[in-house]
Amino acid sequence: MKEQTVWITGASSGIGWALAQAYNHAGAFVIISARRTSLLEDLRKTLSSPERCFILPLDLEHHHQSQQWVHDALQPTGNIDVLINNGGIGHLGSVRTMDLQIEKKVMEVNLWGSVALTKAVLPHMVSNNTGQIWTVASILGYFGSPRLAAYSASKFGIIGYFESLQYEMKNTNVHIGILSPGFINTNVTLSSLGPEGEPIGKNSIAQERGMHPKELARIFLRKSRRKNPSKQLFIGGYETLSVLFKRLSPSLFFFIYGKLTDITRKKKS
Repeated sequence: MKEQTVWITGASSGIGWALAQAYNHAGAFVIISARRTSLLEDLRKTLSSPERCFILPLDLEHHHQSQQWVHDALQPTGNIDVLINNGGIGHLGSVRTMDLQIEKKVMEVNLWGSVALTKAVLPHMVSNNTGQIWTVASILGYFGSPRLAAYSASKFGIIGYFESLQYEMKNTNVHIGILSPGFINTNVTLSSLGPEGEPIGKNSIAQERGMHPKELARIFLRKSRRKNPSKQLFIGGYETLSVLFKRLSPSLFFFIYGKLTDITRKKKS
C-alpha cells in the first residue's frame, strides 16, 4: 500500500485508532482526523512510520466545511485513495427523556457528517475512476434497540444512503463499502451522551467483552484489499448473526431481543 493515501475520521480512539495503525504499518500514507489534535498527535507517535501521517483536525458536526477539509487532505500527496467514514458519537437515553437537540447532534455527526464528506471526496475519485469509500455503520443499523433510538436511526440512515450510492457507482471503479461491526471493545459507550448532553461515563458489558479494535482492523484490511471486496462487511462475534436472525424471523427476534434487553436493564438497576 505504499502508493496509497488513506483518510480516516474518528481516528482519536477505538476503531479509527486501530485502522490508522494498521494502514500505516501496511505502508499507506494516512490522514487522521478527529476533533482533538492532542489525541491525534498521540496516535502519530504510535505509528510504524509517523512521517507518513498527516493530522487534519475536524468536527463532523460542522460538515458544511467538507469541501475545505478535502482541499486540505489533498495537500500532502495530491490524492485520496481510501476514505473511511468512522467518526461518530453515541447516546444513551429513552426517546421520552433524550433532549431533541442531542438526538439531532447524533444524526448530524453520524449520518450527515459521513454523507457530506463522501459527497466532497467523490468527484476526486470519480475523476480518477478509482478509490474506496467505507462508512462505518453497526449491527444496530439493522434493528432498533431501547435507549439508542437516534444512534440506531443514524446507522439505519447510513446503510440506506450508502446502499443507494452503491447502485449509482456500480459501473465505475469507485468502491462503496459499508462496515457493520458487532461488539467492539472501545470507549464509544463511555463517551456517549446522556439525555441532557452529559457524557454517561460508563461502558457496556457487551462492549468490554467485545472484539479488540486491532483484531477488527486486521480483518478489515484483509477483506477490503481483495480484488473484489464485499459491499457489506460484518465484523465481530456471534452477535453479527443477529442481522440474519431478524431477517429470517422478525417477530421471534423482537420477542427474544426484548427479553434480553429487559434482563440487561434489570441487572444494571
